[in-house]
Amino acid sequence: MASSAVAAGVAQSYTYARPSGLEEGLLGLSTSGGTTSSGAQAHPRFFSGVLTQAAPAAAAMLGLADVAQTRYFQPRPTAFRDPVVTCNGDRIRMESFSACGGVYARLDVLEPALDGEVHERGTTNVDVNGPLREALARVGGSDPLHLAVGAEELAVTTMDGAVVEKKVPLPDRWLRGFAEVQVITAGFDLRGELKGPDAVRFLRSLPRGSRGALWAVPAGRTLRVTSRPAPGAVCLAGPDRLRTMLPLLRFARAMRVYGPAVGGGGPVASVWELELPGMRYVLTLSPEHSRGFSGEGAVLDALSTDEAAGDADLVGALLSFEPRVEPDLLAERSGLTPERTKAALVQLGTSGRVGFDTAEAAFFHRELPYDPARVAGLNPRLRSARALVEDGAVRFTGDDTAIVLSNGGERQVRFDGDRVTCTCPWWFDHRGERGPCKHVLAARIVRREATVEAGR
Repeated sequence: MASSAVAAGVAQSYTYARPSGLEEGLLGLSTSGGTTSSGAQAHPRFFSGVLTQAAPAAAAMLGLADVAQTRYFQPRPTAFRDPVVTCNGDRIRMESFSACGGVYARLDVLEPALDGEVHERGTTNVDVNGPLREALARVGGSDPLHLAVGAEELAVTTMDGAVVEKKVPLPDRWLRGFAEVQVITAGFDLRGELKGPDAVRFLRSLPRGSRGALWAVPAGRTLRVTSRPAPGAVCLAGPDRLRTMLPLLRFARAMRVYGPAVGGGGPVASVWELELPGMRYVLTLSPEHSRGFSGEGAVLDALSTDEAAGDADLVGALLSFEPRVEPDLLAERSGLTPERTKAALVQLGTSGRVGFDTAEAAFFHRELPYDPARVAGLNPRLRSARALVEDGAVRFTGDDTAIVLSNGGERQVRFDGDRVTCTCPWWFDHRGERGPCKHVLAARIVRREATVEAGR
């Protein structure tokens, strides 16, 4: 079974034709099952050529591997999940997600750092093992490194030919978190940019062992860390979660930070991007050290509408592993309005079919190797909301007010333009910062269905 999620379980199976390895100047990354522009393949072959910036690429790949096996909150041994690799033609993207679900990491190896032949576009998992990590740690100097993503004759001669099979836990919250990150970061803007030397000084000056939320405020050529949010600040929850950037500082050309507009509210997610020669290493941090992305709720509205789901099927059929998805072109090709096209892309993000690149403020096409239908079914708030709708627990007392019967009591949901409030404890605790509660979701579903019915 090649790289397919167990439908009712919490495991992912990988099958590789041989172990990945680094030998005699060749980095051979063995692939498991994946989706390509020509269809599903058991062991896709994406690229063969040269990494012109070997040392920073090797160090960044080690950073990805470290994130994938780390549980930043309550550290304990955990299963390693192989990175997801996408070939978009002019670049190769490698993604990983921490075991605790609070840190998303991505390495974008861009065209200036690649010199070779693209055999196919698509997404797969690649094998990362102990001997490979040891070999990557020894890469240095300025010599280029031959790279093969997928099987080819050169790679076969340097591998031992042994079939590798892995089966590792893939928790539901891990899947939900991967989806949440793409939707959350799509609303971020650039908040600060530091040149290489300033980035080095800033990252090395961060307090160690601090798990609370700090805030980085632009101050001249650098960032100043404070304990309180301020306009223009970027949240830095758990500075130790940036530690995989430290070995990369000797290659750093710049650092950029992205986040939402903040005022006096609570902690929020943030994106930290290190520019390396011909590539970018990106870390996205959840709002709190102890808080994974799976509970943020950013995907819930997109998952609750049948129209967006149908539009996503149409838009998804037009994608072909583009490195940068152009919404206007998709709208023209699909016949949808720009607004519905954007909603469809958000829906595709919730099912793992597109990622978001804050550096280019654009979605990119990739197909995560798990069942897209699982995400909606895995979200307990959405399941509860649909159950309330099916039980007839929602009634509107006016155009903008709904009463939702839940757990023997009544919750009042009020719509005021784009602002929605509820009288339940969840809304009182989070004020909408972690997505809508089940009562708001149920009211929106009923309201939307009534609008559709009235328009017929």
